[in-house]
Amino acid sequence: MALRIVASRPDPAIVSLPWATPLADWGDDVVVPLPRGLSRHVVRIVRLGDRVYAVKETVEDIAFREYRMLRDLQRMGLPAVTPQGVVTGRVSADGEELPSALLTEHLRFSLPYRSLFSHGLSADSLPSLVDALVVLLVRLHLAGFYWGDVSLSNVLFRRSAGGFAAYLVDAETGELKDHLSQNLREYDVTVGCENVYAELLDLQAGGQLDTAVDAFEIVEMVRTRYQALWDDLTSEEEFPSADMWRIGRRIERLNDLGFDVDELDIVTDFDGDRVRIQPKVVELGHHSRELQGLTGMYAEEAQARRILNDIAAYTAHYDLGREDRALVANRWLTRIYEPIMAMVPPEARGKLEPAEIFHEILEHRWYLSEDAGEEVGIFDTARDYIDTQLTRRPEEAVAAPGGPEPGAP
Repeated sequence: MALRIVASRPDPAIVSLPWATPLADWGDDVVVPLPRGLSRHVVRIVRLGDRVYAVKETVEDIAFREYRMLRDLQRMGLPAVTPQGVVTGRVSADGEELPSALLTEHLRFSLPYRSLFSHGLSADSLPSLVDALVVLLVRLHLAGFYWGDVSLSNVLFRRSAGGFAAYLVDAETGELKDHLSQNLREYDVTVGCENVYAELLDLQAGGQLDTAVDAFEIVEMVRTRYQALWDDLTSEEEFPSADMWRIGRRIERLNDLGFDVDELDIVTDFDGDRVRIQPKVVELGHHSRELQGLTGMYAEEAQARRILNDIAAYTAHYDLGREDRALVANRWLTRIYEPIMAMVPPEARGKLEPAEIFHEILEHRWYLSEDAGEEVGIFDTARDYIDTQLTRRPEEAVAAPGGPEPGAP
């Protein structure tokens, strides 16, 4: 049987991996010894040059199905790991057929939920984790994606301005539909609640989560926050025609949630006395797209909102409100953000994503200023934060070859 590799971004180095060896037996010469999320399959994280992949053994048909599903989600701009390829036709040295393998790109600065707790995540952060999972689920449902196996284990989390952003990592049971029925949505939420409940109890049994945390209360939070966000994004609103200002207010409210309204259904009654509106197409990333348009930077939604607020404060401080906003943002980028990022020593750049480092510096500045009784300069704050906080953080990105190994899924 001939080895076959189907890849969306061909990397010749993939051929050099020991495909004739069961994945569980791959050695340290290719495997990056990182913590991984729970999986029903054998999964390994491997490094090829400067690229890092997750490799999962599975059945050929399932591997191709998940590969194509992840490609569809990628084309739709949804938060999921990027598929790299499928390897089939694997045979061991003694002629035994081996499972096919799915390769996905490692998501930098991401961690499975277990690693977050092993890195010291407290119970107080559980609502942020739940919110990230809920936002991911709502986004997938809005796009017509039925997950089928919602759980913390099937998600990777990236830090985002003190909270988290969630990415789907396992699409094996997923289906894309033109329209997702309420029954399927409710079933996904129910499965998610059951899985999250079991995962929280497992964390408590392992001593990683305070036993005083009420797992049932957290699970109810999943259900109620999902329904609240779904209603915010999709519910119909009716009002007198004299209150047309409500349309702008609805859009602003969705923007505050981080969503752009790409299509709005507006219907008036026969006499034109009443108006009914309903968002038809919404997409997360309002602040991320705004920041990218101004500076070229990419950041998670909450990070982008925080950075835009700092740009606004910079604008007000230097009385630059009459200048072109893009020029002011570029001045902030070159005079504030880039010099601060240059202060981070190379050995600490795998601790956190740059935008998250900047967010934490802004948080640190508030505490320093409160203690000092006066505003502390941003560069003095950055030096203190790097020396006293950042260097003590665990690694959250794959280190350069030969460097310390960080946590990862």
